[in-house]
This record gives sequence, C-alpha cells and structure tokens, in this order.
Amino acid sequence: MKSGFVALVGRPNAGKSTLLNHLVGQKLAIVSDKPQTTRNRIVGVKQVVRPTGQQANGPTGQQVVGQIVFLDTPGVHKPLHRLNVRMVDAALETLSEVDVIAVVVDGSEPSGGGDRYLMDLLKKSKTPQVLVLNKVDLCNKASLLPRLAAYEQEGFTDLVPVSALTGENVERLEQVLLSHLPEGDPIYPDDYLTDQPERFFVAELVREQVLQQTHDELPFSTAVLVDKFEEQDAKGLMRFYCTILVERETQKPILVGKAGAMIKAIGTAARKELEKFFDARVFLDLHVKVREGWREDERMLDSLGLPSKKRK
Repeated sequence: MKSGFVALVGRPNAGKSTLLNHLVGQKLAIVSDKPQTTRNRIVGVKQVVRPTGQQANGPTGQQVVGQIVFLDTPGVHKPLHRLNVRMVDAALETLSEVDVIAVVVDGSEPSGGGDRYLMDLLKKSKTPQVLVLNKVDLCNKASLLPRLAAYEQEGFTDLVPVSALTGENVERLEQVLLSHLPEGDPIYPDDYLTDQPERFFVAELVREQVLQQTHDELPFSTAVLVDKFEEQDAKGLMRFYCTILVERETQKPILVGKAGAMIKAIGTAARKELEKFFDARVFLDLHVKVREGWREDERMLDSLGLPSKKRK
C-alpha cells in the first residue's frame, strides 16, 4: 500500500483543474477558458485499485494498492493584486508540503518567459517532480518529442504526455505518481473525497457561470459569497442565497444585464450544475453588490478562504 500527497502545479490555463477532475472521477474544481480560474487550493482523494483476477463465484475483484491525495493549486503568475499574491503563495507553499510535484505544462502553447519563471522556481524545491505535458490532443504528435526532450534537459526523469480532457494516458500518469509515493497506510478513509465544505462548491459553481457568461476584465474582478445555505427540506429542496461582488458601479449593470437577462442566465446555468452536484432540487437566489477594491481587502480575502502568510 502506498499513500501520499501530490501537488498539481503550473501556469494559469495549463489544465490542472481538468486533470484533477479526471483523476478523481468527479468535478471538484471549476473549469473555464479564463486564466486564474482556480483561486483556492483544492484537495481531491483518489483510491488506486487494481484487478485481482476472477473470483471463484463472481466477477473480477479489486484490491486497493494506494491512495493519492491531489492538491490542485492556483496558476503561478505575476501577481497584480493582493488576491493574486495570496493565490500564488498558496501554490508555492504547497511545494514543501507534498511527496511529489506534478508540473503541468500546456503542450499546445510554445514555451515562454512564464514557463522559464516556473522552472526556475521549481529548481529550488527538493521534492520529486514529474513533468506532465497536457493537452496533447491539440498537438501535432511530431512536436511532442523535441518538447519532451527540452524538459528532460531541465532535469525531469519522468515525463508523461496526457490529455486531461480526453483522458489519454492519465492512467499511466497515475501509476508514475504512485511509484514515487512512500509506503504507508491510507491518509483518509476510503470514501473520503475532499476537505472543502459544501458552501465552497456553491460559491465556485456560481462563479464558474460568471466566468462562462462574461468577458474582458469582469470575470477577474468578481467574487461570490454564500450568504445563506439551507439543507434539503422535507420536499428535497435546497436553498442557496448568494452575493456576486464587483469592484465598480459600471460593472453591476453588465452583470445584471438588460431586464436582468445576464443574471438570470448565470442563475439558471448555475442551478443546473448545483442540482447535478448535490443530486437534489435547488432554489438559487443571486444578488449583485459593488465592493470597491475587494481584491486588496485582507478581511474580504480571509472570508473567501484564501490563505495569508500573516496568520502563520
């Protein structure tokens, strides 16, 4: 039995959250085409099993051979706001807390200054590292070998090309990561999936739809607060009351939309995702509030669950 912690680390939009969701087999991290979608460190636990062969009077059995605790982290980037400073801090602090670092790189984009910055940061860590070249479904296969060779020169001994979207080679990645983990008992019970509270997923699934439905600067200057969370009632209905924060008065009418069309579209799409996640009927109430400079407000960032070095 092997068990341990694996950090998914990379630049924004490398596909870390899609990879986490595929690895654990459930949507734990929201996904969008906007960079910096992931703001919090998200834990996902995977029980690794292998078949044990045909049973005497039944189907093929399974044996648990390992438990991998994945930590999806915010993308490493140059921070412009206190919000982004905390996001990058959360990613970098994770490096010293895990057994293996899975360095996720977007294989469909050429390497640049951002990749160089990330590689230089990782060289300071003594934690074993596996290079994960993601989005190979979007790549010319002939271009993969020289790209992998270049990363081999960076000192990576394990390089695994994958597609988090299609699942190509993800099982191979799982086995490589497991091989680096120490032997030991499971860290969590076998039915444990994540340490995030349900309120977190309500806020994130609403924010996902804000990201999907809006454009330009607006997605980056919004946040979602869960004001009230009501468990299932006798009729199987859950009720959530949320506030979407924006930074400027001019952003509020954009988010509300003409005759409330935008906020209605966000609410309808978010409610469908929430019903799927909780497997229950959902009533969702959304309001938009202006909070100037919230990305620089330490107390607001605390309420959003973003870690602060100050408190350590």
